[in-house]
Parts: sequence; structure tokens; C-alpha cells
Amino acid sequence: MPTRLILLSCLLLAAASMASRTTLESKNTSGCPGSCGNISIDYPFGIGTGCFRNGFEIICDHATGTPTLTGTTQPVPVKLLSIKTAEARVMLPVAWECFEDSKTVNASSDGDVRFNSDDVYRISNAHNHLVVIGCNTLGYTQSQRSEGNGYYSYAYYTGCMSFCNNSDSAADGACAGVGCCHVDIPPGLTNNNMAFEQYNHTSVLGFSPCDYAFLVDKDSYTFRTADLKMNTNTMMPVWLDWAIRDNLSCDEAKKKAESYACVSTNSECHDSSNGPGYVCNCSMGYQGNPYVASGCTDINECEHKEYPCRGICENTSGSYECKCPSGSHSADPFNIPCNPSFPLAAKVVTGTIGGLFIIAIVVFIFLLGKEKRKMKEFFRKNGGPIIEKVNKIKLFKKEELEPILKTSNRIGQGGFGEVYMGYLRDEIQPVAVKKPKVDVKLANQFANEVIIQSRVLHKNIVNLIGCCLEVDVPILVYEYVSNGSLDKVLHDNNRMPLDLDLRLQIAAQSAKGVAYMHSEITTPILHGDVKPANILLDEDFVPKISDFGTSRMITIEENYTSTIIGNWGYMDPEYVQTGLYTSKSDVYSFGVVLLELITRKKVLDPDINNLLGNSLDTYTKKKKVIELVDPEISAKGTIGIFHSLAEIIVQCLNLDVDQRPEMADVAERLQFLLK
Repeated sequence: MPTRLILLSCLLLAAASMASRTTLESKNTSGCPGSCGNISIDYPFGIGTGCFRNGFEIICDHATGTPTLTGTTQPVPVKLLSIKTAEARVMLPVAWECFEDSKTVNASSDGDVRFNSDDVYRISNAHNHLVVIGCNTLGYTQSQRSEGNGYYSYAYYTGCMSFCNNSDSAADGACAGVGCCHVDIPPGLTNNNMAFEQYNHTSVLGFSPCDYAFLVDKDSYTFRTADLKMNTNTMMPVWLDWAIRDNLSCDEAKKKAESYACVSTNSECHDSSNGPGYVCNCSMGYQGNPYVASGCTDINECEHKEYPCRGICENTSGSYECKCPSGSHSADPFNIPCNPSFPLAAKVVTGTIGGLFIIAIVVFIFLLGKEKRKMKEFFRKNGGPIIEKVNKIKLFKKEELEPILKTSNRIGQGGFGEVYMGYLRDEIQPVAVKKPKVDVKLANQFANEVIIQSRVLHKNIVNLIGCCLEVDVPILVYEYVSNGSLDKVLHDNNRMPLDLDLRLQIAAQSAKGVAYMHSEITTPILHGDVKPANILLDEDFVPKISDFGTSRMITIEENYTSTIIGNWGYMDPEYVQTGLYTSKSDVYSFGVVLLELITRKKVLDPDINNLLGNSLDTYTKKKKVIELVDPEISAKGTIGIFHSLAEIIVQCLNLDVDQRPEMADVAERLQFLLK
């Protein structure tokens, strides 16, 4: 009798265990919504009673089709739930504090919305980092309260400090401690609770009234200076790692069949890589949901291209076989095609074809070697051995620039050659690639000029990024300047308005660029072709001097003479007569540019031609200076400014070279007028 009772008890326990397991396996089946909006909801997640495992409940807003986490203090939208990778992507709010005065906070939020009340989630340290935005602030995340070491309340503190010297300190795209900082986070974070250390904000309230701190997907956020006044209701995408957080390892969980989550046949258990607990995956050769009964189904590898087979594919449970058909063979049918067993005649033909193929390969290798030798010769001829020692100049391979050198990318063409706009591999900023038509320089001179230009680092001079020397005529790569030339801005049919301040800014900063070449570098440089077409403007109308590289840049040498080059409208008469080019020749050309800038007339215009031919000085004495000025700005400025501009122009265009000012003096006077 006792034996029967023991047997009966065992049967009842087994039945209870089977019933419990059956209930667990039947989740996320009939009656449970499989999605919310366009987001798939798979068990252990679920919507509604009985459809989810404890801690994995999802709420669906049917009006908007948006799934959210449950138990939060404000809605936390869910953008992705992955059973395969045990990840979730959600939107979490930023933490912030806003200042009433230099040290008084009038409103704040720590960002914590209690999204992890059941402790199934961890912030992904692989995908996210912490970002702090503001001026003069230290922001940090606090995680796992009451698990600190006694002195500190939290188990984790991670943050960084951001400082601004003034409103121009921060820059778009830069998050390295000026206006914005970021830091990697450790594994184990359970929430997004943030805190700040307060510093004096007296000098920054006007442009940075608030401090912000938030966790965010590393690939989804780029700092912009406008974010110094970010909306406090902003939410950021954050990756979460989830797991079955029963505080059990896989080995321990398997012993508790009533709660073990990996219920599907052909499923496997893996300890969580972020926090305690474990996750389930389908075994190799199977796919689906390991958290439901029969959720992992066999993969028919023969239907998927990622499983190679060059013969006949046959699916098996959890794997597949690949064999050659009868009458053929292959050393590796998975990767090498099956070849028929040829008769002797076929083998002779095959051998002949194979021999020709080998010859073709040899010829190809020979031609490839010849081409490489040719490129090496171009590299040597163009001064490569010298230029490759310059750290600031990047040497590009020919194939790196070929995608840019397409007709559809061409933005300029003339006697000098062609200019293309495009993007280098893995770069987000465009570049301008200049492909000259004719090589008019000796290799040593080209190399020398590239080295000199590599030392020219000024915000008002177009930056030379690098060059390609593996071609007959060297190709140059410059920074791309988006608004085109001053000549285009001044004289195009659809001319944009240019107020007096903007014209003074363009004039002053252009003069700074030329003055820098004349007097602020070790080896002074004469531009040789100063004109509006060679002054480029970026998106903020900051001027950049261009086209003095291999075609126009002339290093200063005693008694240097050269074939007359340049544009006749802007050319120094003294240079035309003597062939001697000096820094005062650039000053004369700049004077013509300044005259064009305030009159908005081309140098070949009869009015300006008349001025240049009959002495601007005489003209200004007989007539009012205001009559020279473009009507668009004549009513906006004082007569004193225009008299000062006319005086500068007269001095620059003086036929007596010794009476012309230096470019540094011109730049200083224009800067004074701008102020």
C-alpha cells in the first residue's frame, strides 16, 4: 500500500509539473496580440493578462499604434523588441536643470521614469553612451540605489564635465568637453537617473540657460550648438539588454523546470552578458522563438543563400547535406562546383583552354605590373619621395579619387583644368578635387610648392588636404567651399543682396588671408592672381583665398622674374613693364578687388575701366565718393566709411610701388572700419 501511495504522489507531481510547463509553453498563442502598430510583440513579451512573463508586459496605445513599457511614470515608447538578440530599443527622456540666475535652479528633472520596476532590463553599454550638454556643468548618471558602499548611495556613478569660454566655443559635431561631452558607460546600469554638480553660470545664461544629461544610442545623436537650448521634453533612443532575471545561471535554472524559460525543443540557454540571469536562443540550424513550445523550427538551409552548396542540397534536421550529382565530382561541393568526369578528348580541350587561361593571367599580371611601374614613375616624377615626408599632406591612391572624378560631379571648368565635388570614403564633409589639364611645372618645383602650401594654415585660405601623384598631371584635393567665388556672388544674374557690413567682412578677412601669406609664415608667398574669382565664400560668407597652389603661387626670391601671368584687369602695371613681381603687386590687385566689392561692377566695366585709366584719386577729388558706391549700400553707411574705403583703394592702386601700403596695413585698416 505505501508503495502505491508513493507512486501515486510521484504521478501527481509529474502531472503538475507537466501542466505548469504546458501553461508556460502555451504563452503568446491564440488570443494574445502578436503586434502593436508595426512592432512585433513575441513572448516573453505580451499585451494583456496571461500573455506575458512576469516583468515583460507591454501596453499598446491602439489610437496611435505605439507600444510602451508598463509601470512607468510617463509613457516610454518601444521602437524594437528582439527575441534573437535579447535587446529592446526605447525612447527615454533627458534629464535637465534650468537656471533662474547664475547659481539658482528654477526647474529640473532627473529623467528617471521608473521603466525597470521589475528589474528585467539593463542599459546596453555596447550600444549607448552618456552625453552631457551645457556650459560649466558636470552631469552624471546614478544607478542601483541602496547598493552603494555605505558612503555613496548608488552602485554606479558615471559622467563628464562640459565647459564653455564664450558663446562661440562650442561647435557643431564636436562633443569633447566644450559645450558637450560624452563618456562610455559600464555594464549593469538599471535606470536613467541623472544628477548635476552646479557651477557659476553668470557668463553663459544668455546662450546656455540649462544643463542636460541623457543616455543615447551612440549612432543616433550628433551634437549641435542649438542643443544648448534643447526642448526639455526631448526623448532619446536607448538600447536595453533584457534577460530572464531570476538571479539564476543557466545550470541553476535548468534544475527548476517549472520556471525554466527555454521551453522550446532545440533551444539553448546562455548566461546574460549584462547583469544576472540568462537568455534563450534556438540551437544551430533552427530559428524562431525559444521561449514558446515548438518555437524553434528547422531552417531549410537549401532555401537560404548564406548556406553555400555548389552541388545538390538536401535539408536535414538542424543541418544540411551537399553532394555532387552522379557522374560528377568536387573536392569540396560546398564551395567548389561539381565537374563532370570528362573523357580524354574533353580533357585535352579543357587543358588547352586552361593553358590559354593561364597565359591570359600571366599577360594580365604583366600589364598590371607595368601599370604599377608607370604609377610609381609618375609618383617619383611628381616629387612623391619629398612630399610623402610632409605629415600634413595626405597622398591619395588613384582609385580613391576615381569615384569623384565623374562628369556628374564636375562643378567648374576652365583653362586651368576641371574641379569636381565629392566625398572621400567614410567622410561626411565634401571635398573639391582639382584636375589640371596641362603639367606646366617641374617635379621639384611642384613638390616644393605643395610643401610650402602645407604650412599655410589660416581660416581665410583654402586648405590643401592632399594630392594624388600616381598620374601624369598631379591631382589636388582641397576643402570644399560651398558658396562659390566672390565673382559669382557679385556679378551673377540672380545676385543675392550684400549689405555693407558683409562686404566689409569679406574685404577685411580676404586681406587677412593675403597678409598672412606675405608676412606671417617662415617662407613668404606671393599669390600672383588676386581677383574675385579666386576668393571663395563658405556657407557663412567667410572668404578663403584659393588658386595659388601649383598654378599661381610664387615663392619670394631676390630679383625673381617670370613670364607675365595673371588677369590683365587686376595686373600691376609695374609688373607688366618690368616682369618683377613683388608683394606690392598683390596689393594692387587687391585694390581692384576692393573697388569691385563696393561698386559691384566688373573690372572690365567701362565705368571702372575709366576710373583705373584716369586715376581714381583725380576722380574722387572732382566728384563725390558716394557716386562710386553701389546704390545697395550707399544709403546704409556713413560718408566717412566710404571716404576711408576710397583712400585705401587709391593707395593700393598708386602707380608708385613704394607708395602702396603693405597688406598687413590694409587688413588692419579694413578691420577697424568693420568694427
